[in-house]
Amino acid sequence: MAGFTTLYSGSSGNCAVVEENGAYLLVDMGKSCRQTLAALKQVGLEPDGLQGILVTHEHSDHISGLSVFLKKYPVPVYAYGESLHFLRRQGFVPETVPCIDVRNKSLHVGDFWVESFETSHDSLACCGYRIVTHTQKTVALATDLGYVSPEVLANLYCADVVALESNYDPYLLMSGKYPAALKYRILSNSGHLSNEDCAKTVVKLMENGCEKIVLCHLSKENNEPELALGSVHLELQNRGLSVPEQTVLRAASRFEPDEWLTI
Repeated sequence: MAGFTTLYSGSSGNCAVVEENGAYLLVDMGKSCRQTLAALKQVGLEPDGLQGILVTHEHSDHISGLSVFLKKYPVPVYAYGESLHFLRRQGFVPETVPCIDVRNKSLHVGDFWVESFETSHDSLACCGYRIVTHTQKTVALATDLGYVSPEVLANLYCADVVALESNYDPYLLMSGKYPAALKYRILSNSGHLSNEDCAKTVVKLMENGCEKIVLCHLSKENNEPELALGSVHLELQNRGLSVPEQTVLRAASRFEPDEWLTI
């Protein structure tokens, strides 16, 4: 039996888990080693079950815990080459830890099969992941992207669980305290995904049979879970639809682990 959860998800740090039979992968580690280990313990996982860390990109809310964690637990790190060069150069990944470039590759990571896909974000490189377990359960994750490209959408389709960014409410963003330059960076096609754009994609996925959807990377300053979820319900209402009875739709917690989604 496979499972998915987030240990924490938001502008202050991001980390997701895909697990099956005690073996698991982490996607990003944006908080300290201590906080991440405590969260793993909270969801019933030990470090010795970790088979690899998939990194989406090099921004601090996705890599802050790596350097200390990898000194204690030197598991392989996977990312696009530009991100790996940065992580090595800045000391986030020790020289003794294997680094594997995932761009344009399908590869085994421990007991899992992993493919990456490019996302539009203002980093050196950024990607989402499609992870398939030994029992052929699929998790697709895209958490930093200014828009949903055809490539991204194709990789989200037919997944058992989709974790998709729903970063900001446009009104809260534009009326908030962020400097203008930062606001327009977030709004851009290389920034973050709004609630409305996320909702449009989520409804497409629901219409195509996706039954487990997690809204991720909600901004503490510019969003609320109720607003993100409400955008999905409004998009459904506008199309004359409702959430299918068997569908699980939730917003990931910013600061603590969520309950496991069993796949």
